[in-house]
Order: sequence, then structure tokens, then C-alpha cells
Amino acid sequence: MTVTQLKPADTGSSEQAPPRFSGRGGRWWVPWLFLSPALVLFLYFKFVPMGQALVMSFQNVQPFLGSTWVGGDNYAKVVSSDGFQQAAWHTVLLALFQTAGSMLLGLILALLMEGQSRRLSFIRSAAFLPVVVPMAVVAELWRIMYHPTGDGMLNSLIGLVGLGPSGFINDPHTSMASVIVTGVWRGAPYDMMIFLAGLAGVNRDLYEAAIVDGASRWRRLLHVTLPGLRSVFSILFILAAIRGLRVFTEVYLLTNGGPNGSTEVVMTLITKLGLEQNRLGVASAGAVLLFLATLLLTVVVSVLRRRENP
Repeated sequence: MTVTQLKPADTGSSEQAPPRFSGRGGRWWVPWLFLSPALVLFLYFKFVPMGQALVMSFQNVQPFLGSTWVGGDNYAKVVSSDGFQQAAWHTVLLALFQTAGSMLLGLILALLMEGQSRRLSFIRSAAFLPVVVPMAVVAELWRIMYHPTGDGMLNSLIGLVGLGPSGFINDPHTSMASVIVTGVWRGAPYDMMIFLAGLAGVNRDLYEAAIVDGASRWRRLLHVTLPGLRSVFSILFILAAIRGLRVFTEVYLLTNGGPNGSTEVVMTLITKLGLEQNRLGVASAGAVLLFLATLLLTVVVSVLRRRENP
């Protein structure tokens, strides 16, 4: 009598495991298929012009006449130009004060509006309106408020406290400060929303422990809230600094670099060199330098963040 050998019973499930979309054997191309329309648009409208601007920065560009290679002459002209140095200094000042002002005002607004009340939700939505309003509308509103005559809106307000009328954007001594105020007013609500998200992640047990220890509200802010928002500060600093270095729309619409070049920034200068003076090569060199400065700032801040949080 023969004994048949039986196969051991299968201990696993009879259902087949779902296929894995790995990079080797799976359908790895599916995510890229969905991303392809956006990637094509980015490639054609962003990365290709960036490459062309880099090439043009080494050329004497003459439309319809041919371009000639000049090497680093365009960069030498840009760096040695008094107008570019002045515009770069104005850009740094604008970026510095707008970044500090918007972050400080955004933090104050976030601390005042922290909570889950319906009234606070409405107030936060109202405070966020300057961010969603187009910059052209914002600039026109502030242009009206900055009217230099005595019956202008802001001049009427400061006249109540006995101050004389100011020229605001029409005065070289106050034009830069006026542009900074406009930028802070528009950027602070954006920083406020990010601060509110950061405040929601601060450990509440630390607040309770600080209250038990008798810490005042000011000490809780210094020793609990601000350390808990350290990562938020670094992210906002990068975003606000990049926004400040690339400032263009509000300056262009409010003053266009005037009066007497008192608000000229790198972006408005590049626009004038390229579109008004037809010096496309020099303008491209200035744009490349601005991009490198922005990239350097981002890398430095990222490296400092990693050292603080290993």
C-alpha cells in the first residue's frame, strides 16, 4: 500500500496582496503622469526663461541684429554701477524692515486672535483680507490715502495731533518709509496665519506648569511661547526675506522708484534696464545676481536651522 505525501496546508491568506507601485516593477510612471501638465508649464514658462536669462547675461543682446558674447562685462557693469548699488541698498533696507515689521505685527495679531471662538474666526478672516486683495488694488488704495495735500486721508489724521501735512510717497525723505508701511500692512496677516498654526502646536502642559510656578504672562511669552515658535520664525524669515528681496509690484505702482530714485529697488531697476533702455544683457546679469543672493540667503538660513536642531 502506497502512502501519498500530502502538501502542508497553506497558512497564508488565499487573497493576493495588492500590487506595489515600486520604482522597479510597478507603475512608477503614474504619479509623473499626473504631474506632467504642471511640469510642462513650469519648464516652458519658468525654467526655460531662467536658462535664457543666464545665457543673455553673458551677451550683448541686440534683438533682430544678433547677440555677441561679452563674457563677464555685464556683471562688471552691474556691480560697478552706482545706480545698482543704491538700488541694492534700498532692496536690503526694504526687505529688512518689511520682514521685521510684518513678523512683529503678525505675531501680535496671532496672540490677540488665538482661540476657537466664532467671533475670532470672523475677525481672523477680516484681518486676512489684505493678503487676498490684488496688489494693484492695495497700491491704489494706499496711493489715495497718501495724498500729499492737507485734506488727504492720512494727512487729515495726523493733523488732528498737530502735525503738518506730509508728502509721503511724493517726498524723498518719507517715500521709503511709506512703501515699507504698505508692505507690512499687506504681509502681516499672512504671517499671522502661520503664527496661529504654530501656536496651536505649542505644548499646553508647559503653560500650566508655568502658571503653577507663578510665571507672569510676559514670562510665559518669553520662556514658553517664543521658544515653541522657533521653527515658525525661521520659516517665516525665509519667506518674508525672499518676498522682500523680490519686491516689485508695490514699488512700481506706488512710486516706480521715485522720487529722485529714493525708492529704486533691484527689480524696478532691472525692469527699466531691460524694457525701457533695451539693455537686456545688463538686466539679465542683475536678475542673476538677485537670484544668487536669494539662493544664498535661503541656504544660509537652512544650514543654521539644521545646526540648531540636529
